[in-house]
Amino acid sequence: MLKNTTESSIKFSEVDSLRVVWHGNYVRYFEDGREAFGKQYGLGYLDVYEYGFAVPLIDLQVNFKRILEYGDTAIIETTFINSPAAKLIFEYKITSAKHGYVACLGKTTQVFMNPVNKELFITVPTFIELWKKKWEITL
Repeated sequence: MLKNTTESSIKFSEVDSLRVVWHGNYVRYFEDGREAFGKQYGLGYLDVYEYGFAVPLIDLQVNFKRILEYGDTAIIETTFINSPAAKLIFEYKITSAKHGYVACLGKTTQVFMNPVNKELFITVPTFIELWKKKWEITL
C-alpha cells in the first residue's frame, strides 16, 4: 500500500467568519495530497500527461468528522487504492495537528482520458502497469 503524508497550514483565506475551514477547501486538500503523492511516487499530473493522458475526477466522496480552524495545520494522508480497472483511486485522511483528531475522510476516483479528443480508456495504460510493477503493487 503506497501512502504519502503532507501538511498544509490553514490560511485565513480558507476559513469563514467563524474561523472554521470552509467545506469546499477540503477538496483542495485532497488535491494537495494527490500532488504530494505523485511527486513522491512518480505519478504526478505532468508525468501522466507526458504519456498522453489526462485523469479527470469522476467520483468524489467527502465525510466531515470535525472542524479545522485558522491557525491549525491539516495533516493530509493520501493512500493509493489498487484496482484492476483503468482508474486511479485514492483515499484521504485529514487530521488536525493542533487537536490530533480526524477532521475529514475522503475518496476520489479518476479515469484515463485522451486530452485531445476526450476519449476515455477502458484498459489500463501500459505506463500504469509498469508503474505498479515498479512499486510491487499486485491484486
